[in-house]
Amino acid sequence: MARHKQPQLLDTAGDAGSDGPVECLGMTFENDAARRTHFLDQLREKLQDPAFRKLEGFPLVGDDTILDLSDPPYYTLCPNPFLADLIAHDGKGYDPDEPYHSEPFAADVTAGKNDTIYMAHSYHTKVPHGAIVRYILHYTKPGDLVLDGFCGSGMTGIACTLCGDPSPNDRAAIEKEMPGVEWGKRIGILNDLSPAATFIAYNYNVPVDADSFEAEADALLDEIERECGHLYRTAHEGQDRTLAGMAGNGGIINFTVWSEVMLCPQCGHEIVFFDHAVDTDADPMAVRSEFPCPGCGVQLTKRAMEPYRETAFDPLLEQSIERTKRVPVFIKYLVGKRQFTKKPNSDDLKLLASVRLDDPAIRPALELAKGSLSSGNESAGMTHLHHYYTPRNFLTISKMLAAANGRWRRQLFNLVQSVSVRLCSYLTTYQLGKRGNVPMTGTLFVGSLMAEANPLKSLNGKLRDFLVVYRRLHEPQYVTCGSSASLPMLQDSSIDYIFIDPPFGDNLNYSQLNALWEGWLRAQTNVACEAIVDRFTKRDLAFYQEELRKCLTEFYRVLKPGRWMTVVFHNSKNSVWNAIQEAILQAQFVIADVRTLDKKQGTPKQVNSVNAVKQDLVISAYKPTQQFEERFTLKAGTAEGIWDFVAEHLGQLPVFVERKDRAEAIAEREKHLLFDRMIAFHVQRGISVPMSASQFYTGLAQRYPERDSMYFLSDQVAEYDRRRLKVAEVEQLQLFVSDEKSAIQWVRQQLHRRQMTFQELQPLYMKEAQRAWEKHEEPIELMNILNENFVRDADDRWRTPDPNKEADLEQLRHRHLMKEFEQYRATKGKLKVVRSEALRAGFKDCWQKDEYKAIVEMARRVPAVLVQEDPALLMYYDNAVMRTEN
Repeated sequence: MARHKQPQLLDTAGDAGSDGPVECLGMTFENDAARRTHFLDQLREKLQDPAFRKLEGFPLVGDDTILDLSDPPYYTLCPNPFLADLIAHDGKGYDPDEPYHSEPFAADVTAGKNDTIYMAHSYHTKVPHGAIVRYILHYTKPGDLVLDGFCGSGMTGIACTLCGDPSPNDRAAIEKEMPGVEWGKRIGILNDLSPAATFIAYNYNVPVDADSFEAEADALLDEIERECGHLYRTAHEGQDRTLAGMAGNGGIINFTVWSEVMLCPQCGHEIVFFDHAVDTDADPMAVRSEFPCPGCGVQLTKRAMEPYRETAFDPLLEQSIERTKRVPVFIKYLVGKRQFTKKPNSDDLKLLASVRLDDPAIRPALELAKGSLSSGNESAGMTHLHHYYTPRNFLTISKMLAAANGRWRRQLFNLVQSVSVRLCSYLTTYQLGKRGNVPMTGTLFVGSLMAEANPLKSLNGKLRDFLVVYRRLHEPQYVTCGSSASLPMLQDSSIDYIFIDPPFGDNLNYSQLNALWEGWLRAQTNVACEAIVDRFTKRDLAFYQEELRKCLTEFYRVLKPGRWMTVVFHNSKNSVWNAIQEAILQAQFVIADVRTLDKKQGTPKQVNSVNAVKQDLVISAYKPTQQFEERFTLKAGTAEGIWDFVAEHLGQLPVFVERKDRAEAIAEREKHLLFDRMIAFHVQRGISVPMSASQFYTGLAQRYPERDSMYFLSDQVAEYDRRRLKVAEVEQLQLFVSDEKSAIQWVRQQLHRRQMTFQELQPLYMKEAQRAWEKHEEPIELMNILNENFVRDADDRWRTPDPNKEADLEQLRHRHLMKEFEQYRATKGKLKVVRSEALRAGFKDCWQKDEYKAIVEMARRVPAVLVQEDPALLMYYDNAVMRTEN
């Protein structure tokens, strides 16, 4: 499988480096090798500092591995101590007088994933770099510092580079979408807790001489072809003698399918799953729902059988182990460009049996950390890295990594890593010929049918992809490995923009998913502060939220006042969405925009934050300006402070969002969400709110012009009016009725359009309320909602109340709600069904009276999901907990 170019010698003495002088962080070096030697010496000295190794999230890795795989100051396989020098050299420093203003990025984005750069190295979650480019261009200027604290495979760094070197097509498309953008490289600072992630990110964001790299990769392939190529040959068994002659030493194996061997529960007969359970005559092939046991004839299903455990000697562990028995069942191979399939013959089986794992290239056995994803594999005898590979592939990959020497050895190592797990391990499931053989996403699942790919062929294909990467990207970015909860190398108010794609609760267990990559690296994630929900390690939603809060608090510290953070988030659970929203608010950020990102169509749409999260969310949050914080400190707890916040917040919101010739309603500008943001801002800072909702709504109407149920600053409304004339209509937010609060908003939306009688409104309300009413939420009759929140005219038509008269209704409603809350407090034990609005009113009242313990006690009596899925209740509860624990 070598590319058969002229063999070239590898430089095994170390990095050859570039021949000419290079500049780095204000220093000039004779060549790139001298640059790396200089910073490696400093890193080696830094590693001797015990305090440095105690930094939160410091990976579990030895000094030799850190020094071997790091490329300082651009990348260190540990917290990067050179970021402080980067800030000093390239950072602009915070100047409160520097003019800066940006609305949340609210334009449509179309950025596909079928891009060679994106696909070159797989990772569990990625935001396409083409989308990130637009966010960075919107919020920053050339030379600005961009932080990604959960960088994964490093797409944000690629985006920073492409802001200075877009393709002609991308430049034209973006300039059409975003007139006036300033092109120019931004400086990316990429951090991740996972050594595997940072190693991938670094190799995406390092300048590489593609021709030189290709020569070294070709030499590596030639060497491994000479040593291991015969392991991936098979005799051609076709009738065509010409093809048989072309095969020479044999056809080249593309992949070999291995099948689990199972036991009949009736007679104990060994059953090769593929041979008896798979209907190979079907097109496409399919697993039979039932099939007869070849031993006793009883009808079997896969579920009814157990895997057959065999005892085998493990040469790396030097002991016998019990493992699931697997056998090769067919081989897909190439002769020339034609593909053929065959069953393994005796020569193929002898070849597999001849593989020995006593080669010097194979390092000592490495036990993988236990976890929820790997627990099911332990019973199959899979406890160490080499158990996830056939002996043939484990030997070949080991030899590839041992041969990765020379100037580009880290890039060669990464190239091998790109095929080591998703293509060449037991995780690669055979898809019955329906599509490419791939692992099951987000798991360490080992299926009954495994496709063992030829690493030489796979590496050859990936090399072509990485040559595209290295010929396209030519700028270095900065990568560090550790916890984002501790970034001491970054100064206060030094970062211009933050883009993050954080962990999604219990969606993905990154440390376990990265275990095989990190096993080859011999560097392991320090999971003590991994922000995930995981029952195996007893990490609940509260742990996840707290770890995220720590990271977001650190982001708040390093971000310049008045600047922005973009958070891309996905989870289908409201409780997880509320947890991250609460963590953002606890870190003192103010959320200014939430919209969904439809990756399939690439179109963001405005959403109401109370709805269930079904798609990727794009959350825009800002750090208030220093001038505002100083003013607010003097006015906190007063009406003047409230209106100062509203003015600050309105100034940060988008003025007009247009999509397909229609204006989108901006949820953040509606009075209810403005009130919620104001309350949250005060509560997170421990400040009482001296104003009721009706007083707030009245004051809002008196101070700010209103258009289409949205409020604007006086200098914003003219722009809104001008652009509003150019569209046909305003697309209203879609509300889903699931509790009393959303029901009130839905009724308000209906009555805002036209006055209605109870008889007209009732059937519409019943239809909406029956769709998704929460089971723990006390049902509310429509008439009660109308009587407590709306006004009835003489002709029995209901309407929204006059803002000046809304206070009387609110006082009446508040008395009803507080009466119910006090009834809850007077009872004992758990409450299964409650009225959330009564809890919200009661929690707010207790907060104003500093009765934090009462909030905590009541929250623990109601269903946990009720608090977790309600942003207001969660906010009061979390802050009350902090105050009762202090």
